[in-house]
Amino acid sequence: MSYTALYRKFRPDTFADVKGQDHIVTTLKNQLKANRIGHAYLFTGTRGTGKTTVAKILARTVNCENPTPDGPCGECRICRAIAAGASMNVIEIDAASNNGVDNIREIVEEVSYSPAEGKYKVYIIDEVHMLSTGAFNALLKTLEEPPSYVIFILATTEVHRLPITILSRCQRYDFKRITIDTITDRMKELIREENVRVEEKALRYIAKLADGSMRDALSLLDQCIAFLLGEELTYDKVLDVLGAVDTEVFSRLFRFCLERNVLGCVQLLEEMVMQGRELTQFVTDFTWYLRNLMLVQASDNLEDVIDMSTENLKRLKEEAEMADMDRIVRFIRIFSDLSGQIRYSAQKRILVEVALIKLCRPEMETGKEAMLDRIRQVEEKVENGVAVVIPEGGVMAGTGAAPGIQKKAKPELPKAIPEDVKQIVARWPSIVGTAENPMRIYLKSAKLSLGGDNKLLMVLEDGMASDYFTQHADNKTRLEALLSDFSGKEIEVGIQTVKGQQEFEDNYVDISQLIQMDIEEEEQE
Repeated sequence: MSYTALYRKFRPDTFADVKGQDHIVTTLKNQLKANRIGHAYLFTGTRGTGKTTVAKILARTVNCENPTPDGPCGECRICRAIAAGASMNVIEIDAASNNGVDNIREIVEEVSYSPAEGKYKVYIIDEVHMLSTGAFNALLKTLEEPPSYVIFILATTEVHRLPITILSRCQRYDFKRITIDTITDRMKELIREENVRVEEKALRYIAKLADGSMRDALSLLDQCIAFLLGEELTYDKVLDVLGAVDTEVFSRLFRFCLERNVLGCVQLLEEMVMQGRELTQFVTDFTWYLRNLMLVQASDNLEDVIDMSTENLKRLKEEAEMADMDRIVRFIRIFSDLSGQIRYSAQKRILVEVALIKLCRPEMETGKEAMLDRIRQVEEKVENGVAVVIPEGGVMAGTGAAPGIQKKAKPELPKAIPEDVKQIVARWPSIVGTAENPMRIYLKSAKLSLGGDNKLLMVLEDGMASDYFTQHADNKTRLEALLSDFSGKEIEVGIQTVKGQQEFEDNYVDISQLIQMDIEEEEQE
């Protein structure tokens, strides 16, 4: 016999087996008990929440010869015939492929014939929103006043696409998304019957990934069991099978974004790609992680809302204190927009890289959140003692500062440049030529100046070049070792960051030009 998928094998047969829809099950059981069965039902809700399953249970119960309080007996002749799909009393129609007027007219004609056996003829029309306008019109009169022995059950995931004339003729039941706890408990029952060893953490992750759909959860579980046949299903193995990423990675990524470390973000993404992680899922999960950060910052009592271990929740609270709400909201907006684009893109990695650079570079955007982030960036630089230049007119770009602020005076020329610094600056092209990439590339764009303590100062434009030295201390150490080899002395280098050439000219003296002038004068003499 061929293998049966878990979601089909364990499809509920009675109302007692239906999970997460107690409000609907209780109502239907009371109707059956009081013999107040409606003639038209509308089941609506997201995928995999039990709409078709409950419709089939209801169809079997109303025709069962020996119904129980929990639904059909499952043993009588009619129950067995319906379960085998051999009964003429229960007609299932897929409106996605039978959506024309002629298909509905056939139903209207069949309705006039009473059931050969049993009490009711039940028409289950799945994906009913796919019917054409003409088909809906053809169904209206019969749906409103069907014969006493006919029940219509309409199922849809997009109830907003149904005409109001259809909605007003049906009893509407909204199926809720099933909670993570309910899905996890159901999967525990199934794995005991299947004799599969699974970590509870792995089950909870699958339940979270299913997004309220029991069918999706069982399909994902089925996929993991098939891939790891005979092995224990651990959390890490589930991540590998589903191409997902652990929350620790999102924590690192978030911290890189706060530090505006573009290189770190890109390298982390490279790791994910090389490990075969699915980028669409990566974007979805990181957006969810940011959502959790937002909720933690908004309130202190959200442990029940955020499904996460105590250790991860502690780390989440720590990170929520590292960023303001508007910055987190900006991150969420960028990645929410990305999730809508990436599904249909052929260059998913590039889209993710662009989004990560946007997180690190608020100046790329003009929105309110980005503007606040840029102001915060300026404030941080001021607090750290970095000079902030006020352009002509006295208004700082993007800050709305009041006019009348004095411009920073031009820097004074150094009175004396130490000999070891002169030696380094004079031989700078040779030093750059011996460096390895990517350091060589970044050194080519560097400007040389002198610090207040007569220390060599290397000034770089804000971006990947400055991040290379400021975010990674070992790169700065390698540079100082390279300079020491050339000069024969121990050289200490200061690193400063500027926004552009104008800021450098307003705040620093280019000593390479001064030394070059001295060399030319000596040669003329």
